[in-house]
Amino acid sequence: MILWLTLTQVVVAASAGAFCVALGLFGRRPSDYTVGALALVELLLIVQVVVAIVAPFAGNPPTGDLLEFWVYLVSAVLLPIGAVLWALMERSRWSTVILGVAAIAVAIMVWRMHVIWTVQVA
Repeated sequence: MILWLTLTQVVVAASAGAFCVALGLFGRRPSDYTVGALALVELLLIVQVVVAIVAPFAGNPPTGDLLEFWVYLVSAVLLPIGAVLWALMERSRWSTVILGVAAIAVAIMVWRMHVIWTVQVA
């Protein structure tokens, strides 16, 4: 994994999460802004999938468990999709909070993926 990409993903996901949680707690329903924030998180995760496929061929192999890394990555990719589907089906203030919680969970998962890729020794 690339450190600057990881940090970008963590900052964007945490910011999107804080934004959505704050709006949800203020009583706002899901909107283009909240769903768009999760769409940006999803776009960065798709970039991460491409990087994870290309990096070992470019001389940046993982040092941790590859299966664990890919389970985290696939789960992180599916999480915003599930949260957005939930928000579109149940348009309440709590759906906006769920969007935020999903984004914060993605931020944590991305950092864990970075640790698996760079720090652990298999």
